[in-house]
Amino acid sequence: MAFVPYANEADALQLAEFNIENRLDRVSLFGSLDLTRDKVGLQHALHLQALLNDVVAALQADNALPEQVAVADIETGPNPFA
Repeated sequence: MAFVPYANEADALQLAEFNIENRLDRVSLFGSLDLTRDKVGLQHALHLQALLNDVVAALQADNALPEQVAVADIETGPNPFA
């Protein structure tokens, strides 16, 4: 599966304990990733580098890039299990 930054609200990737989630207005990165000094660490680093290069390319190609996107407040409801 190709991860195209900002293309949809569905794509997600995982590198070890590090998660990357696609959104239309953001790419969310969270978790933990150790870039160890070995072949596994190199593969993780290269994968992360390729992903970030794609994100930067998508941002640079957007001629209508806003100064900052508005982040919607998350509404919480009552806990149905309480």
